[in-house]
Amino acid sequence: MDTIRFGTDGWRGIMARDFTFENVRRVAQAIADHLHDEIIKAPNRQKTPWAAPVVVGYDRRFQSEAFAREIAKVLEGNKLGALCLAESLPTPAVSLLTHRSKGLGIVVTASHNPPAYNGIKIKFAGQPAPDALTAAIEACLDRNQPTRAAGIKTKSGRDTYLQYLRAKSDIRAIQARLKKPFIIDYLHGSAAGLLEELLPSSRLIAMHRTHDPLFGGLSPEPVADNLKELCARVKAEKAVIGIALDGDADRVGVVDENGTYLTPCQVFPMIVRHLIERKKLKGKIVQAVSLGYVAARVAKAHGLPFEELPVGFKHVAERLTSGDAVIGGEESGGYAWKGGIAERDGLRSALLLLEMLALEGRTPSQLWKETESKYGASHFKRLDLRLHKPVTDKAAFAAKLIKKLPKKILGTEIQSLSQIDGLKIVLAGDYWLLMRPSGTEPLMRVYAETDSAKRTGELLELARKWVGPTLA
Repeated sequence: MDTIRFGTDGWRGIMARDFTFENVRRVAQAIADHLHDEIIKAPNRQKTPWAAPVVVGYDRRFQSEAFAREIAKVLEGNKLGALCLAESLPTPAVSLLTHRSKGLGIVVTASHNPPAYNGIKIKFAGQPAPDALTAAIEACLDRNQPTRAAGIKTKSGRDTYLQYLRAKSDIRAIQARLKKPFIIDYLHGSAAGLLEELLPSSRLIAMHRTHDPLFGGLSPEPVADNLKELCARVKAEKAVIGIALDGDADRVGVVDENGTYLTPCQVFPMIVRHLIERKKLKGKIVQAVSLGYVAARVAKAHGLPFEELPVGFKHVAERLTSGDAVIGGEESGGYAWKGGIAERDGLRSALLLLEMLALEGRTPSQLWKETESKYGASHFKRLDLRLHKPVTDKAAFAAKLIKKLPKKILGTEIQSLSQIDGLKIVLAGDYWLLMRPSGTEPLMRVYAETDSAKRTGELLELARKWVGPTLA
């Protein structure tokens, strides 16, 4: 049987090779077996969250709805309630429904991955499933043969999700104060058409709304290389901003009024400033270790604590849920803050960005220049280096690399080393380089940020030279 592992954010595989109906049924049966275990252990079965109906959602990828219905059939066959959504919706819509039911959710999605991929994300009580839950599900794989029911229940979650977003956003301010066009690029993903319902405006321009399982020939990831058309459209329409969503709409990419892509290392500090200074949020700021230090300097200037976490929004969500943090972000464009569910949400982030422009009365480039002048420049870039095989022991990789590090890098002494997730090298001036093995894929993700594009490129090239010999 194929090995199935849940990584940073779920299980993913290539359709017809790894992600097959047979394997999807195996995962669904493992979930059912785990839920039965938890229900049996509960002292009062009616009060346990595991007895709540399981919400099953799906994105717009090839066969996603069919896979979702198959999962629901297995859950029903195991006498567990399942509600399969009647339409494709963003992943955070499923998280919202699980937040209200205090139960489990399953989303058939491969998020930002290429069109050949599909996957499964698991949500619990409004946030990404913790490692302990996915490990318990993995342990139940192939305990029993899948049992299927003939029929399933379906339910629309669209209105519930839209009502939540309206309640969490200043729609009136956006409509009244934004006078220039603004563009939303759905990248053919599952949020298509929703912003128009939330924000009816003649100034809103939508791109790539159509259902295209090939995503226009690109991966539905809102990064610079995939947003060239959006950049050109922003300039052509003289728009104040361009916002792109990934395939399951839990993350955003941002293009300023000049058609320039803003990295998450620039966007997150701007969001943090707005939430602290305008929304008056106070508390710890947390972020993935793969983000830069501009947000840390913003937090310090306002007397707020700051913490780095391993990559994976589940770590941010845990801090938000516990009340230990009020704002969280990650390098891939996922953001969340106090006042909503502890889940990254592309549409909620898009509305916040539009609200920020409306209330601040400035353009994205003006807001960034102001942030940069106060807290320092950010030139960030990421490389994905293909390996021969996955690195299964991140700690061993980091230890081996540390032994080979020179005393100085780019003429600067190393200030600190972090092994929160891979190896992060911090130099003077908060320049940094992170080398992080994927763990589930044969990839080495390399991230760097300095005060100049040239210096950032030099750090990335050094990493390229170090990674190969270290893994040999």
